[in-house]
Amino acid sequence: MNYKASDIAKMTNGTLIGADVEITGITKDSRTAGKGDIFAALKGERFDAHDFVKQVADAGAAAALVERQVDADITQVLVKDVRLALGDLAREHCKKFGAVKVAVTGSTGKTTTRDMTAAVLSAHFKNVLKTQGNYNNDIGLPFTVLGLEDKHEAAVIEMGMNHFGEIEYLTNIVHPDIALITNVGTAHIENLGSREGILKAKCEIFDGMKTDGLKILNGDNDMLKTVKAENTYFFSVNENGGDIYASNIRKRGLRGISCTVNARLDGREIKFDIDIPLPGIHNVSNALSAAAVGLHCGLTGDEIAAGIASFVPTSGRMDIIDTEKYTVIDGAYNANPDSMSASLAVLKQASGFKCAILGDMLELGEYSEKMHEQVGRETDGIDLVIAIGTRSKKICETSPSKTLWYENADEFLKALDGHGLIPDGASVLVKASHSMGFKKIVEKLTK
Repeated sequence: MNYKASDIAKMTNGTLIGADVEITGITKDSRTAGKGDIFAALKGERFDAHDFVKQVADAGAAAALVERQVDADITQVLVKDVRLALGDLAREHCKKFGAVKVAVTGSTGKTTTRDMTAAVLSAHFKNVLKTQGNYNNDIGLPFTVLGLEDKHEAAVIEMGMNHFGEIEYLTNIVHPDIALITNVGTAHIENLGSREGILKAKCEIFDGMKTDGLKILNGDNDMLKTVKAENTYFFSVNENGGDIYASNIRKRGLRGISCTVNARLDGREIKFDIDIPLPGIHNVSNALSAAAVGLHCGLTGDEIAAGIASFVPTSGRMDIIDTEKYTVIDGAYNANPDSMSASLAVLKQASGFKCAILGDMLELGEYSEKMHEQVGRETDGIDLVIAIGTRSKKICETSPSKTLWYENADEFLKALDGHGLIPDGASVLVKASHSMGFKKIVEKLTK
């Protein structure tokens, strides 16, 4: 990032107050603001970052992006809304770069697919930008996009949403060359009303695409396979089920899964083998979508296979941690009915004692009770199910396995100490919605 303050004022339809200084970086964290940075003074329900503008001025920051002028010795760019100004700035910045831009969304699997796609493209392109952590919303995505530089040949941008209109806003910042939708499930159904509503919200990703952009969709998903659109590849874990499909699927327990990728794209027929370093049929689906991106971008089968083999999952997204006592499957970052089902299927592939520590799934509205009951039914073959949270009582009611219930994570951790609840050598799945605080359970089990 390299702009004058006047450039940023123009890009955000703002007003420059003070010297026309050089801007080489942007931050929303007053603790990290330093030389060359413009500080975005965002406002939230419980904070107003305008209160920290003087602090960043004292720290040597170059400027501040503000909604009201602050009495501080620092250049300021005055805008109507800092959040929207960030989007405007990111949109104008993004236009300056010719990197291949891949947008990824979906009810589940979007972070794993994002990381896998970036790993695939990195086997061919020298520099690939990707969304870090959970920077996939209306604030995080602009910061990701503002990291684009001339050196980047590709960018993989994750787009999350809870409500209608959010994906539309994000895709019109990025204007992607490729849009990838992993699936349409039940996440956020409380806000979107139905799976049809979720499909509509996810398909907003097409609104900002370039006119000749490629759409990559899950042909195994009952909702997505109904989408009729030009320039579309469908991927499938079923033989001959899509434009790119898997055959010869070979499970390797918790250590991964292998398959042959078959593609009929743009008049070409392509076949190659891949080894996916994560278990679960859903990860075959994720790998196929990443392979579709790679093939469209001109990668060879060998490059795609190397990229998938090198893939490392983001923490909390079903990474497998071996300890002296347990093999822990960390799914603590988030959960919904679809990802719960996929995670339980992975646990069932483990040998020996299998334990599932499951917590509440949020944002399900009137469907909550029914969907927690369904998760319980899917725990067949699990030796011990530990349910945590008020909603998760329903898991215990329908599970055919031995069950224990705790009100919250802290109560479970108290019971875990010294009581031998989980035998040594067990494979343990830990999964719940993020606000349940299950990361502390993972930390305890992996000490």
